[in-house]
Amino acid sequence: MLDAANYTPRLKTHYAETVRAALKEEIGYKNDMQLPRLDKIVLNIGAGAESVRDSKKAKSAAEDLTAIAGQKAVITKAKKSIAGFRVREGMPLGAKVTLRGDRMYDFLDRLVTIAMPRIRDFRGVKPSFDGRGNFAMGLKEHIVFPEIDFDKVDEVWGMDIIICTTAETDAEAQALLKHFNVPFSGEGK
Repeated sequence: MLDAANYTPRLKTHYAETVRAALKEEIGYKNDMQLPRLDKIVLNIGAGAESVRDSKKAKSAAEDLTAIAGQKAVITKAKKSIAGFRVREGMPLGAKVTLRGDRMYDFLDRLVTIAMPRIRDFRGVKPSFDGRGNFAMGLKEHIVFPEIDFDKVDEVWGMDIIICTTAETDAEAQALLKHFNVPFSGEGK
């Protein structure tokens, strides 16, 4: 039986025991508080054109995202009306969830060890950083997560995953994520 009071995610322990010391040596900071760490992970599913025709699609996307994240997803709504896309203000278009703390570490662990190996023809993720130490990636199919029952899926959604760090530069953020075993493709930056 798992004791919730004494539970610490595997990657959080790994960061405290191994990654900090390796980053301190690699980057050259003297103070532990200067070291980059994970801040939050934002997951997003955009139901897009399907949700314009059927408003239940955004609810379905939110339910799937809730199962993946282990935290209730919020339905995102259109901010402005766009006649060309038949979108009205306030119309549900997708779902998002922000993970912090233990749930964030658990999700990253499941992403790297379970979901990524299940992706067809996977050769690593392209290093896609924003210049401020945040990493973004996309998945074409949300069904690579074990929480999703493939037989009950009515729609296969694409998914955006944004990993926000406290790193000052992209190189520091990439070093941090490499220590968490994120499989980057090629040489990258």
